[in-house]
Amino acid sequence: MEKQKKKARHSKHPHNRQYKDRLWRMIFNNKEDLLQLYNAINHTDYQNPDDLEVNTLEDVLYLSMKNDVSFLVGGTMNLYEHQSTFNPNMPLRGVFYFSRVYEGYVADNNLMIYHEKRVRLPKPKYIVFYNGTKNQPDSMELKLSDCFENTDNEAPCLECTATMLNINYGHNQELMKHCRRLEEYSIFVQCVREYIQSEPSVEDALEKAIDTCINQDVLADFLKKHRAEVTNMILTTYDKDLYEKTLKEDAREEGRAEIRAELNQLTICLLNAKRYNDLEHAAKDIEYQKKLLKEFGIELNGTK
Repeated sequence: MEKQKKKARHSKHPHNRQYKDRLWRMIFNNKEDLLQLYNAINHTDYQNPDDLEVNTLEDVLYLSMKNDVSFLVGGTMNLYEHQSTFNPNMPLRGVFYFSRVYEGYVADNNLMIYHEKRVRLPKPKYIVFYNGTKNQPDSMELKLSDCFENTDNEAPCLECTATMLNINYGHNQELMKHCRRLEEYSIFVQCVREYIQSEPSVEDALEKAIDTCINQDVLADFLKKHRAEVTNMILTTYDKDLYEKTLKEDAREEGRAEIRAELNQLTICLLNAKRYNDLEHAAKDIEYQKKLLKEFGIELNGTK
């Protein structure tokens, strides 16, 4: 009875997709793990974690190397952010982040931006680690310019590019091969998802997921040390019903996108054939749509 009451209390906690974001930052709070991730992303081989300068800007990690010679003549300013949902507005967030970071860099280094001599700045590199349930490619570039209206084919004076890397299990295997910690995180999240679908409660799912990962040496040292904290973090931010609803909504949205693509294909076929009356008729009659789709050999998702 007490166990049932405990489960009921947890089931009432509001849903917050940020539990994975918090877990990711908690794992990579360790400078050795973060250095491994840094090396995997930048194809470098730094060995001393103390050479990595880490600053936190809200939920973003700002990274640089203390002793990187190239940093003295430009170098790289790295911003890492974890996202549990796909967000095409990340480049706009990047503009805000970089503006604040560069302002601090100029002040810290006493750079004279009003003189005739050009100042030297580290180049920006913005990486977004995506771990949501919506299907996304291994890598995607998101650009600020895609948000602009009325560009009239003229290049905007401002641009910011975010490289989004899908870190769900099975994606970016080459990156995972060079960063075992990131791979372990990916496996753990996938394990939690699978057990949540099969177990009667989130508590039971977490217990099994953590035990399984420890037994398979996946985040074993981290989970042994922070088991209670990880469990509490997920329990206080997770709503199973809303999670399942989100999965269904994502699936429906993907289905609608497929239908739109297939209907667009039908429209093109009818326009090319100059069958304008059929196009108008199909827009008003779903059964006639199906008949035309079958005629052109287009399979519409959900139709028979």
